Amino acid sequence: MENIRTLILCVDRDDDIGFKAGVTSPPVGREECLTTAEKLAIADPEDSDVNAIFQGIKTYDELKGKGEDVYIAVIGGSHTNMLEGDRRISHDLGKIVWDFEINECILVTDGAEDEFILPVIQSTVDVKSVQRVIVKQMPNLEGTYYIIKKLFDDPEIAKTILVPVGLAMLLYAVSILLGYPGIAVVIVVGVLGLYLLFKGYGIDEYFEITLRSLQSSFFGGKFTFVAYIAALFIGIMGIIIGLTTLLEWYSSEQGILFYALLFVYGAIWYFTASALIASIGKIIDIFLNEIKSLGRFIAIPFFVLAIGIIAYGACVYTIAISTDMEFPVLGGNSIKLIIYTTLGGLICAGFGIYLQKYVTKWTKKLSLAKKNPEKSSDKNKAF
Repeated sequence: MENIRTLILCVDRDDDIGFKAGVTSPPVGREECLTTAEKLAIADPEDSDVNAIFQGIKTYDELKGKGEDVYIAVIGGSHTNMLEGDRRISHDLGKIVWDFEINECILVTDGAEDEFILPVIQSTVDVKSVQRVIVKQMPNLEGTYYIIKKLFDDPEIAKTILVPVGLAMLLYAVSILLGYPGIAVVIVVGVLGLYLLFKGYGIDEYFEITLRSLQSSFFGGKFTFVAYIAALFIGIMGIIIGLTTLLEWYSSEQGILFYALLFVYGAIWYFTASALIASIGKIIDIFLNEIKSLGRFIAIPFFVLAIGIIAYGACVYTIAISTDMEFPVLGGNSIKLIIYTTLGGLICAGFGIYLQKYVTKWTKKLSLAKKNPEKSSDKNKAF
């Protein structure tokens, strides 16, 4: 019968053991895990990961006492970037499974957040059990208040709950002050819905990655830093102009789709300019530092401009046929406009594709010339 080797695994997804206790992940073995728990308990006695590690040690002792071949490890992720942290957990777990020939795993976790990593763990080793550690509290009002207070002191929870609620309340108050109480609810619901979509599809993590690339471009002295900052301010201006346009043409007889089109109509050129500036800044840095990748990015500004042109024409046409108000473009003019903008957008995108192929060939020739300078010099002599 094959010897079953079981791993007791404690996952610290936000890497408190490294960030707070200064422990290099992953500690493997009972003594190293016990030392890690003690260091983390001294650094932050209220951290729930301490209880999870002690629970893992207890489970390890129980199975070891029964004569089972059992191992224990604590794997930390990343305190700042969950995507990089999950990759690190997958890599470290794979190494432990390979080194100790692990057959199965018992996951010990302190809550639902660490259990998000369960699919990653299951892709590496068979998970036989999940032990969730919940710290017991006094069931009185004071204890409940203390728990809620500590939850809101957590920067992750505060950022997830307080920011959208505060933003919604602020937008509601601004709408009331501007004299548009009817549209206040629409704005608040729209902002909250957009936030939930961002969280649901994980777009907020991409924003964190963007902020990190912005930081690296600043310290690296790259042109993209200035371009991204300029694009950010122009994008904010676009949001303001879009909301102003929405309030200017607001009508209680129209639906949410009409309001969304009004917002896009007012903001589309600012958003397009913002994306153009960001993409052009990226292209300049690529041209100066890694020219061989230029062909992959050179068409992006043309695609951005094409989308902006087509979106503008579609918004104007839809708004013009949906309202009796004296909109700047009416009737047959809106039909002509959508035809011209669609053709213009397609031509712009087509030129971007043609330029991409040309630049890709040029960069390939340039890289070949750098690899074989003697051949290129012989060709020049022949001419």
